[in-house]
Order: sequence, then structure tokens, then C-alpha cells
Amino acid sequence: MGKVIAIANQKGGVGKTTTAMNLAAGFAVLEYKTLLIDADPQANATSGLGHDPRNINNSIYECIIDDADPKEVIVSTTTPNLELIPAHIDLVGAEIEMINMPNREKMMKRVIDKIKDNYEFIVIDCSPSLGLVTVNALTAADSVIVPVQCEYFALEGLGKLLNTIKIVQARLNPNLDIEGILLTMYDTRLRLAKQVVEEVRTHFQQMVFDTIINRNTKLGEAPSFGESIILHDANSTGAINYLNLAREILQKNGMTNMNKSDLEIDFLNEK
Repeated sequence: MGKVIAIANQKGGVGKTTTAMNLAAGFAVLEYKTLLIDADPQANATSGLGHDPRNINNSIYECIIDDADPKEVIVSTTTPNLELIPAHIDLVGAEIEMINMPNREKMMKRVIDKIKDNYEFIVIDCSPSLGLVTVNALTAADSVIVPVQCEYFALEGLGKLLNTIKIVQARLNPNLDIEGILLTMYDTRLRLAKQVVEEVRTHFQQMVFDTIINRNTKLGEAPSFGESIILHDANSTGAINYLNLAREILQKNGMTNMNKSDLEIDFLNEK
């Protein structure tokens, strides 16, 4: 049975979709069969993996609202072992349409339960909000990763998100864990970025991943080619960062016998 990981933060521009796409690709490249679910109406993960949302006829929206078979909605990607349930703009209306549905917070869980056994990892890219679709993702997930940008307002809204996670744990999904807080967009040249890292690690300690995602132009470039960073430029800093994150999660979940030093890749020595 696959592990379901939601990538969530109601604050936009923190690298959430970038993390969802490239972490899923990292698992896939490490030969774990992986599904990425695009649960964001902006459909950036869909377009970032080479599918035009305007040409998508069936998406996560149809699965949730119309009870479409998710197996028929899944599409392939250019990354081996990685498949996608796409999104399109209709997902905006799902919030309103689900309001009067019974068990409205568990609609996505119902969808995922139909296919969970076919994958080793399922990654959900959530929208930048704490609306009903995001609550559905947290209810369906085994754990949640919270990307946090290494900038001044990094902790803004983080308390609200963690409170939402506690409510979901108490009322809807007692098995939901916080997989970790992921520091993103780290600029080694900025003293402020280093201060943010220290502050987040001081406040949240073991909840923070060892892996930090550096600012990297290739990360922003890859989606325009419809590729994950690992396919676009496997030797880039961004690719190494996300492979390290995938390995750290595997180690944390006891899915590898490798020790920490073997798991980490030093991109400075990679050619």
C-alpha cells in the first residue's frame, strides 16, 4: 500500500508545486512507482510535467465530483515510474459543489483508496489555500510536507497551517503525521536566509528536514520544457537537492538500509 504525502502551505510562492513535482520524480528515479495528484486549480504541476491543462478532459475534479474512475484519468509522464492525475481550472468550483455532499472532507480519500495499492508513493500538490480541497488532501494523506521559503516572512501563516493540521488530526485523520518542514529557495549569499534557517530549526527542531532546497535557475526552467528537474538537468543543484530529499524521506520511513552519508549527494563533486 502506497504512502500518501500531501505538499501543503496556504502561503503562495514557497516552492510547493516545484517540490511536489520533483520529489515525486525523485522517488520515481529511485525506482519507486509514484503517482502525482495535481489538486491545485492552477494546474502548474500538470503543465510542468508536459500536459496542457486546456486539453485535459478528465482530471481530479471529475474523480471527486463525478465519481470518475481514477484509473481512467491517470496519464503518463516522461519520467519512468511516474504517473499523474492532472488538474484543470474546473477544480475551482469543487469547493462549492462539495459543500452539501455527505462526508465532503473524505471525497479525495475515496478516490485515492481505489488506487493506493498500485503505487509505493502518492504525492498530492495542494492549492495555496486552506479550503475544502486542501482539507480533503490532508484527510487522505498519511503525512504532510510543509515547504517554507527562506525569507523574512517565512513563518507567517505557518502557525495557522499547523493548527489546521491539528484539527484534521483530531476530527478527520488521526493517522496524519507531519513528514517535515522543508526549507526552500535558500540563497547562500544572503545572511537573512541563514538567519531564517536558524530560526526555523530553533523553533521546530526535529520537524525540519536536513535537506535544504537551494535557489537554482534550472528549477524554474524545467517546467517550461514539461520535465522534472531530474530529467532536465540531473547534475544541477536542484536535482541533487530533491534526490537528497527523496532519500532522506526513504531513510526516515525505514525504506532503505543505506546510512545517512551514503544517502547524501555532494553536488559540488558531481560531474
